[in-house]
Amino acid sequence: MKVFCFLMRLDKLIWALRLYKTRSLASKACNAEKVKLNGEFAKPSKVVVIGNEISVKVIPIWRTFKIIDLPKSRVNTKLLPQFIIETTASDDLLQLLQNQLVNNQNKILGIKGRPTKKIRRDLDELLEE
Repeated sequence: MKVFCFLMRLDKLIWALRLYKTRSLASKACNAEKVKLNGEFAKPSKVVVIGNEISVKVIPIWRTFKIIDLPKSRVNTKLLPQFIIETTASDDLLQLLQNQLVNNQNKILGIKGRPTKKIRRDLDELLEE
């Protein structure tokens, strides 16, 4: 039996659709202007209806989703396509993938943040040769 919800808070929706791990993180993201509703920054208490478009900031891009249906509670990952469709441009998704690959390579190599002065000088020497 399918139960229909016609209205839902924004923070509860992005938590229920697994865009954020906890509801408090979803609320903080809304307050920090990392979530847009129909192209405008929205507070966590903003009411969402079917057909709205949500954008979530995932550094370095904005991922956009079209709402098909509103869930009653938190949704299993396999059931997500019943509730949202991702409308993010393929160029942006490619940029996100490239960013993740660079971060993974840096993690494997043990690089954390900026190079030290010594490492930077060594790199400069290598590039000059």
